Amino acid sequence: MTNRPDIRFLDRPDGEKIAYVRHEARPGKASLIWLGGFKSDMDGTKAMVLENWARESGRGFLRFDYFGHGRSSGDFEDGTIGRWRDDALAVIDELTDGPQVVVGSSMGGWISLLVARERAERLAGLLLIAPAPDFTSALMWPSFSDTVRKQILEQGRFEEPSAYDDEIFVITRKLIEDGKNWSVLGEPVAFDGPVRILQGMRDESVPWQHAQKCVDLVTSENVVFTLIKNGDHRLSTDQDLARLTVVAERLTRQVE
Repeated sequence: MTNRPDIRFLDRPDGEKIAYVRHEARPGKASLIWLGGFKSDMDGTKAMVLENWARESGRGFLRFDYFGHGRSSGDFEDGTIGRWRDDALAVIDELTDGPQVVVGSSMGGWISLLVARERAERLAGLLLIAPAPDFTSALMWPSFSDTVRKQILEQGRFEEPSAYDDEIFVITRKLIEDGKNWSVLGEPVAFDGPVRILQGMRDESVPWQHAQKCVDLVTSENVVFTLIKNGDHRLSTDQDLARLTVVAERLTRQVE
């Protein structure tokens, strides 16, 4: 693990360590927490752009790596939705005070909804980027061939090339089976704060129709779903990043 001075570690009860970076808000300013995507780390482009914006505007910002991700301890193949949900809850409970704006990207959108279900009173708002609720059962499993499904069930794992880089995603049976325990689709998430959703229409990982289900999923009436015609799953072009900071600025102003 790196010894960069700005990176700290939250000890978990089982001896694992969650790497995080945090800076505090100025008085009267909102604080945000970044929840990244599947096999993404806290140094991703969107997280860093938002952190820089937060620092410049006096907002607090906390980003971290889930178990088995980035600089946190643990083996990625041992990770599950439930484990990563617990990491997010631990970060909120032990590292933050007061209401937080949760920013969730892709899988982080699913984790954000799980957090909202458990800690609605701690959240000031939600900003979801290409949210992928229930992706293990609603998107991933249906996309696999019968051969791949059989391999996962019988051998417990399948190696899938990433669509975005040279890495290999290992999909485990444990991940698929555990994901069913944390389904959010079909049952309202009782959160009444402001919710903003950014979704690319050309997203090949999370179809926009799937992300749109989040609109009706939360009980809030203050939900804005922004569909970006040329946007892909990453939403990391200069225009996308500028839009993201504008939405974050408007959302945080609303809750401050």
